[in-house]
Parts: sequence; C-alpha cells; structure tokens
Amino acid sequence: MLRWLDRLTGRGGRAPEIETKKSAVGHLLAATETAWLGLGAPRWTSRDYKRLAEEGYRKNVIAHRCVRLIAECAASVPWRLYRGDEELTRHPVLDLLARPNPTTGGKALMERLYAFLNIAGDGYLEMVTGVDGLPGELYVLRPDRMRIVPGPGGWPRAYRYEAGGRTHEFAVDPVTGDSPILHLKTFNPLDDSYGMSPLEAAAYGIDIHNAAGRWNKALFDNAARPSGALVYEPSDGGTLSDEQFSRLKDELADSYQGAQNAGRPLLLEGGLKWQSMSFSPQDMEFIAGKHAAAREIALAFGVPPMLLSIPGDNTYSNYQEANRSLWRLTLLPLLEKTASAIGRWLLPPFGDDLRLDFDRDAIPALQAERSELWGRVDRAGFLTLNEKRRAVGLAPVPDGDRIAGQDLS
Repeated sequence: MLRWLDRLTGRGGRAPEIETKKSAVGHLLAATETAWLGLGAPRWTSRDYKRLAEEGYRKNVIAHRCVRLIAECAASVPWRLYRGDEELTRHPVLDLLARPNPTTGGKALMERLYAFLNIAGDGYLEMVTGVDGLPGELYVLRPDRMRIVPGPGGWPRAYRYEAGGRTHEFAVDPVTGDSPILHLKTFNPLDDSYGMSPLEAAAYGIDIHNAAGRWNKALFDNAARPSGALVYEPSDGGTLSDEQFSRLKDELADSYQGAQNAGRPLLLEGGLKWQSMSFSPQDMEFIAGKHAAAREIALAFGVPPMLLSIPGDNTYSNYQEANRSLWRLTLLPLLEKTASAIGRWLLPPFGDDLRLDFDRDAIPALQAERSELWGRVDRAGFLTLNEKRRAVGLAPVPDGDRIAGQDLS
C-alpha cells in the first residue's frame, strides 16, 4: 500500500485496491438517505432537543432528578485497566480518563456524557491526538450541535459539528471506521443514526406532571381554590353596567386575590351576594394523576420511584433493595456498554492487549452481593486459587494453580 503522499503525487505506481467489507443491506440505507435528503447531506434528528431539554429536564423535577441520579452515580465508579489478566495501576490511559482535558476532571466529563445520553439519547466524545500520535485529550460535545453525514454504504461518513456560526467536520475512515468521535446512543427502532431519548418515552407523563404543577400553582395564586362567586341580585331586576363590572373585577384582583390577601374579609355593596364554592373530591383527583405520571417518568429512566420519594409506590421492601435494583437493572448495563465502547475506541493506539473495565467493588449498593460472591468462591474447595481470583475479577498469582497443597501446574 502506497503512502497517501505517493498516491497524491502519482509516484510509485498504482496502489492495489483495498477490499472492504460492507453490509448486504447497506445500499438500501444509502438509497433511503439519498431519496430523502440527498447523498452526503447531514441527518437531522426527528425530534426537538431543545423542547425535550426545556420541558423535560429544566421544568420537570422528576425527569431532572432521574437524569442527575443516573449521571452522577455512573460517573462516580472508578475505571480499571487490564493487560490480559493483569490489572494496571499506572498507565497513560488511566491518566487520560482521570484528567481528560485541562478544564475538566474525569468524573465531570463522564457525568456530562451520561446526562446528554439520557436527555438526547446520544452522547459524543471527541478525541484530540497529541504530538506523539496518541490520544491526549477528551471532550464531550453537545448532541444538538452534532449532525451525522451518511456515506454510500449507509453508515456515517463524517460527523458535522456546528457552533457559533462555524462548522467542523470529523471524518470517518471508510475502511476501518475509525474516527476522532465516539458516538454513544440508546436503541432507536425508527432511526438508524440517532438514539432515542428516555424523555420521548416519558413525554406524556412529563406533560401531565407539568400541567398538574401549573394547575396547582394557579390554585395557590387564587387562594388555593375558587372559593366562591359574587352574584348580583338587584331588587329592580337590572344588571351591572360594563363600567361597574370592570371596576368590581379590578377590585377583586387587586384586593382579594393572591396569597398576601388570603382571609381578608369581603365588603359587598347593595345587590351583591356571596355564594361559596369548592372542588369536589373527583375534581381534586389530579393529585393522584400527578403521582401516576411521576411513576411513568421514573419507569422510562429505569429509576425505582421509591428513590424519588413518590408517594404511593412501596413495591420495594426497603430503600436498600430499591437502590440495588437501580444499580443492577440500570447503572450496571450503562457502565458495561460505556466501558466496551470507550475501550474499542480509545485503547487500540496503546496496544491490542488492553481492556477497560470498571471497579464493581467500589459500588456501595452492591457490597452485600459482592461479599456473598466472595464467600461462595472462597468456600468452593474444588477451585484453584487463581480460578477463585478470576471469578472475582482479580489477576492470577504465580503460585496459584493448585488446590489445598496439590500442585497442578
């Protein structure tokens, strides 16, 4: 294979053709992109990220807490690096993950990545190569500014980032698929390029929860309930003039509405009668609907409602069990997916025998399960010392291939 400079200048003869592998249906995806958008045009996401972030993350306390809980907990787990079965305690990769760039720490970087993944369904990491050709810095990019440019095979040809009126395009190697951009995404059955945000699945619940909050706020602004009505009953059977009606309306708004005027006595003129009103129990069922909507939002994110203090949801025997459920069903799969993706993307320049993982023993919620595992492994007398160490994720030792004094090496 000729160097890129030789191919550009025509020196050294013709370079041999490179055999590339591609999907049998890739041309169908490419044809779809061409028909709808034109070949090489950026794919725009089908939903409004700004609206999801505004209505879901900024205005809804349940969704906000779910995103923060997942992002902060997942980012708190330390990384582990292995060469074969040996754990490495000092390595440039560990230094890079601990201090990915001059302005951001490792936990803060991962927290941003996980938060974007849960808000948008997509998370992007940029790798900046140092002067030695190895990864030197990592940055999280905003998903609403990133556009995926499809190639002839239907897979990404480039990642186009737009910010401040400028555009930068990150190329994707057509042979190896290598790119300075790592795209993490959730499963989306309706889009080949972009992930699906949990906020989309929870959209109805978020709308109901936000509407209930606005309803509740309006009630408090009006003394917590429509306390009554003023009925005009003149002796001559007449009606209020427009001027009288407007004056009465303004006086009620200025002197009797709002929390600061709660309990103030009402002074009535001739012909006005006060008639008390209140909500029926059926009208007040919106509170139960609000809690039901909150549980739906938590369900979309995989967060047990008990951890969010949602009333009426005590399906877990205790708080510890709910916390373990969060880690087992939501956070551990997220961490495993992230470790695998970052490892495939970041480690090859440092060697093919490296493996990135995370420290399960550093998760407080799983300490009871890990202790039980260690106890079961320790009681397994048919295992060698090294087999026991591998079962709990530890590297083998030189004199560990034996059982109770029997040499098996």
